[in-house]
Amino acid sequence: MAIHLRKSFALLSTIFLVVSAAAEGTRTWEQSKFEDLSKGTAKGVALLGNGGLELAPSFKQLYTTPSTYIWSIAADAEGDLYAATGAPARIYWLPVKGEPIPIFEPQELQVQALVVGENGVIFAATSPDGKVYKIERKVSPPPSRRQKPKAEAKSDTEVAWTSSIFFDPGTKYIWDLVLDSEGNLYVATGDHGEIFRVTPSGEHTLFFKSDEAHIRVLALDPKGNLIAGSDGSGLVYRISQQGEAFVLYSAPKKEITALAIDPAGNIYAAGAGEKRASAPQTTTPSPTSVSPSSGPAPVQGPGISLGGPGSTQAPAIVTPQPQSSTTPGGSEVYRIAPDGSPLRLWTSQNDLVYALAFDDRGRLLAGTGNRGHIFAITGQDEFIDLLKAAATQVTAFAKAPGGGLYASTSNLGKLFLVGPTTEAEGTYESDVFDAHNFSRWGRVEFRGAGKVELFARSGNVDNPDRNWSSWSPVDLRKDAALNIPSARFVQWRAVLHAGNPVPPRLESVLLNYLPKNVAPQIDDVSVQLGVRYQPAPKTPSDSANAAASSQGPSPTHDRDSIGVKWSAHDDNDDQLVYSVYYRGDHETRWLLLKDELTDKFYSFDAGLLPDGGYSVKVVASDAPSHSPGDALTTEKESDRFEVDTTPPQIQSLAAIVDGSRIRVTFRAADNFSPIKRAEYSLDAGDWQYVEPADRISDDRTESYDFSIPLPEVERPVEVSAPKGGKSKAPVASSAVRGGEVEHVIVVRAYDRFDNMGTAKTVIRK
Repeated sequence: MAIHLRKSFALLSTIFLVVSAAAEGTRTWEQSKFEDLSKGTAKGVALLGNGGLELAPSFKQLYTTPSTYIWSIAADAEGDLYAATGAPARIYWLPVKGEPIPIFEPQELQVQALVVGENGVIFAATSPDGKVYKIERKVSPPPSRRQKPKAEAKSDTEVAWTSSIFFDPGTKYIWDLVLDSEGNLYVATGDHGEIFRVTPSGEHTLFFKSDEAHIRVLALDPKGNLIAGSDGSGLVYRISQQGEAFVLYSAPKKEITALAIDPAGNIYAAGAGEKRASAPQTTTPSPTSVSPSSGPAPVQGPGISLGGPGSTQAPAIVTPQPQSSTTPGGSEVYRIAPDGSPLRLWTSQNDLVYALAFDDRGRLLAGTGNRGHIFAITGQDEFIDLLKAAATQVTAFAKAPGGGLYASTSNLGKLFLVGPTTEAEGTYESDVFDAHNFSRWGRVEFRGAGKVELFARSGNVDNPDRNWSSWSPVDLRKDAALNIPSARFVQWRAVLHAGNPVPPRLESVLLNYLPKNVAPQIDDVSVQLGVRYQPAPKTPSDSANAAASSQGPSPTHDRDSIGVKWSAHDDNDDQLVYSVYYRGDHETRWLLLKDELTDKFYSFDAGLLPDGGYSVKVVASDAPSHSPGDALTTEKESDRFEVDTTPPQIQSLAAIVDGSRIRVTFRAADNFSPIKRAEYSLDAGDWQYVEPADRISDDRTESYDFSIPLPEVERPVEVSAPKGGKSKAPVASSAVRGGEVEHVIVVRAYDRFDNMGTAKTVIRK
């Protein structure tokens, strides 16, 4: 048997499989998880890591500096704020009452760090090849009216600032500064991983030498020990007042970017960046002592350019990047308890921690880039996405009067005030939800507390600014109905209002909707002849079988089968069932082969179809997802195909000897398709092609008339046997009987479907 398609189809054509859900009637869209809510837009609203919304702390922009980067900030006893910046390098003074004033402009490219000591004395470090400067202010009576002051506060006095070099460490980078209770200044440097101690009188000593390339951050614990974080192996050191060092923790990250210590002595460290492949990585944190015999670690090459002529460079992740949105490996925050035991508290693949500090409630705040977020870390894997600054990186914190915090940013260089109280009002707009079909919107199911207002709007384009409906209030105390037009897209907005005794909180918003039912679509129907489709075993727990099922049926060759497969989808994601029909040429009635199919393929016995031309039709129905009478169907026909299982017949086969040749004649006839070719074999020899009499095979009956040379046959010869007997030599290609030579001629013919018919004849001479 053989089967032929008028139009060829690929045996393993790709099927577009639609993952369908039990989309029966009313559907819901719920937003409660952090991952979902983070897609929306919050203003004055904080996103809880375990889901939900609450009012954020008040957040006020104080000043936008002309500098691109703010590296460090500090506040004095009066609450005045000072900011160390780069591009250009300056220190800005922001009085509590007054306008911002640049008070220091060094020759170096960056003012990297600063601290404020007693009497408002400022110590500032510059990079690269920088120094530590001492900056002081002198207050004098106001100048005469004919004099123009350099800087004027809102008082009857003039403030003049003077600067002098306080300490020159002779290193490439100065990363951080910290003052102890005795007024000693500790200077963290790069290139050689050194920490210097400078007394109030300016005398300096090398306090600690690390085998790391950079000491990045410094802090003091309640006992007066110096805590230091490195770049290279991500080490956190505890260094006594005598300069004796102990590695408290070797972080899985390359660099310690920020430190904070609470009154109980818990050390919080932020790590970022991937360690080099050759560097040992600690998966289980364990304190490690400093090895004096360890050789110096290779210096990490400069990684990120600040840009512009004469720009400086810094280790890979300490310099904020305006173009980058992520850094490989992200950031982690660790807590090292007073007994030295470490714990990973928080991790993010998308945010880099640049600064750590505590708010007036004792919560640990993390300033991050490169999305400008401030997080409150409240426990292990517990956090609140508090604030979003209008800048790329949040780089530093400083205490502000009244229990607030100053915050600085880079790209752009801005100064903010994080208030101790929450905003009076905050708004949150959800992400736009696509129902994929024109839908009717029902009720809202709301979970929350306090004073929360809810609004909704809808539209038929994915951009709400393009002629959507107006925001419509949702009465949560009545029926919570969505009084918005039926449409494909929807969005909700919540407004949280401060109140006592119950603060506002939104935990979940669920919208009910009913899509308008649309008929399923059949994208393609193909017929593969001589193929049987084998479904994969349906074992839900077997992921391998699930993957195989998603790739379609497994075809096997079977001459006696016809395989039908199709691709279909439903825009409502309804469950579909299929029926398969066939119809012959010149017939009007479709005959059912199989119904209630859930697979998108079906195989059947080709013997059901007599020789002829046929079409297959597939009907898809969404009945499993709808009430009786509401289901919709669609259908699609395959291309025409032909079936031929009957071999041609060999008729009137005759052979005669004509001199030295044999003349053979016969006819090959088929009831359905033209004869494709014919062959003959003489005396079991190789098959030889033979042309029809009219030399072209294009008809269901072809005549053949040809002659072939008569083979020479040796007669049997009597020979003497070893014992005087007689024997005859054998003849291989013919037989000799009674003095006659016998020849066998076999012919065969194929139709266009490779069905074969054979016949033979015998001649004697």
